[in-house]
Amino acid sequence: MRRLSGPLPAAPAPPPARTPWSRARVAAETGYLAASVQRRLRGRDLALIAAGLTFYAGIAVVPLLLVAVRLTGWVAGADEVSRRTDGLTAILPSQLGAPGVVRDLVDAGLGMDVLGLLLAVLPLSLYGEGLRRALLRFSSRRDTLTGWRGRLLGLPLVLVTPLLLYPVLLAADGMASLAEQPGAGAAIGRFALGYYSVLFALTVPLAWGYRVVAAGRLGWTALACGALFTAACLSGFLQGLVLFLSLPLDLGAPFGGLTPVGAAVAIALWLFLLHLVLLGGWLVTQALDERITAGRLSSPAAPAGLPGAAPPGG
Repeated sequence: MRRLSGPLPAAPAPPPARTPWSRARVAAETGYLAASVQRRLRGRDLALIAAGLTFYAGIAVVPLLLVAVRLTGWVAGADEVSRRTDGLTAILPSQLGAPGVVRDLVDAGLGMDVLGLLLAVLPLSLYGEGLRRALLRFSSRRDTLTGWRGRLLGLPLVLVTPLLLYPVLLAADGMASLAEQPGAGAAIGRFALGYYSVLFALTVPLAWGYRVVAAGRLGWTALACGALFTAACLSGFLQGLVLFLSLPLDLGAPFGGLTPVGAAVAIALWLFLLHLVLLGGWLVTQALDERITAGRLSSPAAPAGLPGAAPPGG
């Protein structure tokens, strides 16, 4: 076995578990989590690790979307998926051709045969490898067969993609209906529907990645909080991507007028930012799990309503 990263510095002392919640206690807990995250970042280049994970994502994202569309077509029906996609293309900005790209991707996914599906599994599975390698950089754990473990542990999540993609298509259809209605209420409802549908769709993959694909076992309480927090941040960033697509930008200007090159670079940049958020969420989740564990060890008999008395299994 081999060590993938150096040992982490000693953890800071947690705040007293029996202190009632107050502004000072909240500040102390926040400071503890921030110090724990900073300790894990020491000696590690977050941007470089995110860039490496973005490389794996660049290989896997299109095959993953194609397979998700194909499986959703088998479950819900190809005609139903194609019809619901009309709602998604209707709400996407047309400045940079995003609706056409989405329509082409869905049509290609629905047209895949079984052989094409199987061929897409290999590049798709690379993301599991990249995620495991990236998360191991913030741990002193030892691991063997990292690539194969990451690929195999990430594949089961593909089977539930219809349960995640189809609700998003339904939400997009609802957003398209709200877009036809005037007023601030419809605009707020459209934003909320898009934000929360993506949030809940991302929570399951994040929880699976943090709990199963990563080489470690987080407590359930920290995992639930961390996955929801990270999904909320990622959903917000994706709303920002939609806003970015609506801007009248000439993406080819920095690249001699080659718009496809500029578009590819822009998508890669957004993937990089999304993975910075994902890794930040992992660090916060680790810190929260460490804090919960420290609280239990320091005050095993704390009353149920106070910090440090989390229920068993958290």
